[in-house]
Amino acid sequence: MSNTPTAELAAFVAHLQYDQIPVAIRERVKDIILDAIASAIAGTHGDEVKQIRALAMALGTSSEASIFGGDKLSLAGATLLNGYLITAVTVCDVHRPTLYHTTPQVIAPALAIAERDSASGKTLLTAVTAGLETSVRVANGTNYSAFRGRGWHSPGVVGPFGGAAAVGKLRGFNADTQLMAFGLAGSQSAGTFAHWGTPTIKFHQCRGALSGLMAGLLAETGFLASKEVLTHKDGGIYNAYSDGGKPELVTGGLGTQWQLEQISLRLWPAASSVQSVITALLAMAEKHHLKPADISEVRIGLSKGVYDMHGTLAWNDKFKALLSMPYITSIVLHDRACWLGQFAPSRIADKAVDAFARERVKVSIALGIEGTAALVEIVTNTGITRTDRRLVAKGDAADPLSRAEIIGKLRTAARDVITDAAVERVIQQVGNLENLADSRELLNAVRAA
Repeated sequence: MSNTPTAELAAFVAHLQYDQIPVAIRERVKDIILDAIASAIAGTHGDEVKQIRALAMALGTSSEASIFGGDKLSLAGATLLNGYLITAVTVCDVHRPTLYHTTPQVIAPALAIAERDSASGKTLLTAVTAGLETSVRVANGTNYSAFRGRGWHSPGVVGPFGGAAAVGKLRGFNADTQLMAFGLAGSQSAGTFAHWGTPTIKFHQCRGALSGLMAGLLAETGFLASKEVLTHKDGGIYNAYSDGGKPELVTGGLGTQWQLEQISLRLWPAASSVQSVITALLAMAEKHHLKPADISEVRIGLSKGVYDMHGTLAWNDKFKALLSMPYITSIVLHDRACWLGQFAPSRIADKAVDAFARERVKVSIALGIEGTAALVEIVTNTGITRTDRRLVAKGDAADPLSRAEIIGKLRTAARDVITDAAVERVIQQVGNLENLADSRELLNAVRAA
């Protein structure tokens, strides 16, 4: 095998053993799995889920794989639908440096194959670790500013690689077969920001999950693909989609420096780039006992990139409300909460919430604010200005959620979807995943009505 970034990554995945994964990384991966389950169960309330479910059901009539909060579908159907459920209500993970949501593409196909094959929890944990690490490294290699400048959306382009790595690890691929799986994954890389503000931006995630599954299953048959899909001069991902990328980031410190630690999680169902604002608003409202009637103006300062995506977006429907900075600011200050109820049609239509968002929330580009940081200033009717300069959101890799906070998110999401007993089984099984004899036990719990 040639010594190329794709080949080195394939060899890493093929040779990775559970005992080579540091304990802290194993526990972090458990947190990410648990968060993905919570996000998927919350996602059962997504407005577009019925349409994706119809597509998933049309992909096959078998029933090997469980659906979060539902029944069973085919491998392809379950991977597609579960991938969408994880991202459906905008509460899944994000790798902020590349605006990449990793879990839909990695965990959905991993769970489908693990259930079909009755894989052990240890095997599943190793496969998800391989998929997450692969995802983030391939994303880092895109040189995101140049990649984004061409309009590409990371989940659709990068996601298939993570899914292919997880499937390959579960199926015991050698390095050569895993290399072919990566070639097939790259052949399906797609998805652009032309779809921003529509549900298709989330379809990129579930389609990426399905692409990763297909890449792995087809590679297993001996199907041939490019041996260097990342850096090939003629059509390699980094040359075709970027400026040549930074391929050294794919392999630098591989196996010793775990890039999956940079994956951030979300406490609130809203755009990943506005989580810092929500963190600040909730902290300020609690500390200063702020009520909407006492506020004359709220000034939100964002970076240009975040402002362009969220600063002026309308909130005339649930999907856009989850992304709209004016609406999110208003509803958080009115309700001192941010969960699915805050984005229900009745709240979006509330005249007081709407008027506050239009008349008293001022969103602008702020000098000195970069990335997803935010400057929040709240001016009271008495002329006092309260300020919070928030560099990172709660849940960011620099301020990670605790296991207890993720469990709280799961319990909130699971109300009226799965039973309390099933929730407790999920918590116990993920927390003790390395000792779970059969992954089907976990899938039986998340499927319970």
